[in-house]
Amino acid sequence: MAAAVAGRVDRVAVCLCVLCGLPAAGKSTLASRIVCAAAEQGWRGIVVPYDNLIPEQAFRIKDGEELQDMHTEWKSHRRAVLQCIQQFLENPGVRMELQSSSLINNAAWEQCIQSQLMSESLASDGAPYLFLLDDNFYYPSMRYEVFQLARKYSLGFCQVYLQCDLESCIRRNQIRSRPIPADVMLEMAKRLEPPNPEKNSWETQSLSIYTASNLSKNDIQRVMDLISSALSNPLSAAEDNTEQKEADRQKCASSVIHQVDQACRRLISEAMKTAKDHQIISRHMRSLATQLNESKAALLHNLRQQLLQEAIFLQEEDLDVDLVKNRAVSIFKENKKEILVKFINNQM
Repeated sequence: MAAAVAGRVDRVAVCLCVLCGLPAAGKSTLASRIVCAAAEQGWRGIVVPYDNLIPEQAFRIKDGEELQDMHTEWKSHRRAVLQCIQQFLENPGVRMELQSSSLINNAAWEQCIQSQLMSESLASDGAPYLFLLDDNFYYPSMRYEVFQLARKYSLGFCQVYLQCDLESCIRRNQIRSRPIPADVMLEMAKRLEPPNPEKNSWETQSLSIYTASNLSKNDIQRVMDLISSALSNPLSAAEDNTEQKEADRQKCASSVIHQVDQACRRLISEAMKTAKDHQIISRHMRSLATQLNESKAALLHNLRQQLLQEAIFLQEEDLDVDLVKNRAVSIFKENKKEILVKFINNQM
C-alpha cells in the first residue's frame, strides 16, 4: 500500500469492489454472500451501502427535478462516502470528521465499520480488507471516482455489474420500504452504462453476472476470483495532474457546446421563418423567439453539466463528439417543434 496510508491498516492489502446495476438488481444480496465467502478466506469484509449512508432527503425528487439534477445532488454525498473510506484507511480508529458526517448518516457509517473498530489489532494478522461499495453507479464517472481513490493509495480495484431486466427490478423495488419512483427507474435504465473495458482501460477488472434469478455458487466464486485478482494486482499511484485534467475537461465541453449552440441557432432561424410564413403577429414572434432561446439555454446548461460529470476521465479525442451533438440537437428539435406548433395553433 502507498506510504500515504498511515496507521494500523498500513501494509495490508485492500480492495475496493464496486457493485453496480439498477436499483433492486440484487447488489445487497450479493454483498452479503460475498462477505460470508470473504470471511471463509480470512478477509475482512465491509459493506458500504450508499442507500443507508446518504440521507433520505437526498433521494427525494422535487417537483420538476430531472435525473441529471438528482445526479448532481448525489455527487457531494457520494464523495463524502469515499472520504469516510479514505479516513478509515488512514486512521481506522478515529471517528468520522464533521465535514463528512454532515453529508452522510454517521450512525450508519459507524455500523459499517463497527466490527473493525472493536478489533484490538486491525492489521496485526495481515488479513486483507474488502470494501464492497453498494450503489447504482450508473455513470462511469461515478465508478471512476472509486478507481481514483484506489489508485491514490495503491489499492486493489474491481467492479461487478449486476445485470437484471428492468421489469424484475421494478417489481422488486415496489415492495421496498423506500421505493424509487418507476419513472426514475426507467430513466436510470436508459442512462445506465455498464463497465466497458474495451472503451475504458481502467475497467479491466470487471465482470457481469445475471441476477434476475437466484445467485449460484458459480456466481459467487467468479466474484471471489475477481477480488482475489484485484488484491494481488493493486493499482499504481499516479502523478497528480488534476489541474491539467480539469482544463482538458473544460476544453472538451466547450467544443461540444459550441457545435450544439450553432446547430440550435440554425434551427431557431428556421422556426422563425416558418412562423413568419404562417403570419404570426409581431408580439407573438417576439415571445416565440424568447421561448426558443430559453429552451436552447437550458439544453446547453444541462449538456455542459453532463459532459463535465460523465466525461471526467475523457480527453477530447476519446469523446464521440458527433454522437453527443446529434443527441442534443435531436432533443432541441423536438422542443422547437412543440413550441412552434403551439404558436401556430394559437394563431389559427
